[in-house]
Amino acid sequence: MTRVGQPKDSLVAIIGDEDTCTGFMLGGIGHINQKRETNFLVVTKDTPASHIEDTFRAFLKRDDIGIILINQNIAEDIRALIDTHVEAIPAVLEIPSKELPYDPAKDSILRRARGMFSAEEFR
Repeated sequence: MTRVGQPKDSLVAIIGDEDTCTGFMLGGIGHINQKRETNFLVVTKDTPASHIEDTFRAFLKRDDIGIILINQNIAEDIRALIDTHVEAIPAVLEIPSKELPYDPAKDSILRRARGMFSAEEFR
């Protein structure tokens, strides 16, 4: 139970390949709530984009999730949906996978953040 004025605990959700999800699960982010909803999705080559989109939408609607981590190559499969998310919470962060390096040019959230600030503001 949270007290008035105290922030509620938030979870980190992950949409990633098996190695990424396993690493974060070993780090302790795995959670199953009372409705038996998990905060992770392991994506394989057979996972349809519609299932990834449905899971991403479900994570966006949950008030107990504060950050959504997604492998960048998986984010490319649902780029149009990710680009529609403009709220600060949950924050959506694209991360590299074991197989593919991170490419900042593909990260729409980073591009949006760069547009908010100028180089002079950091001098």
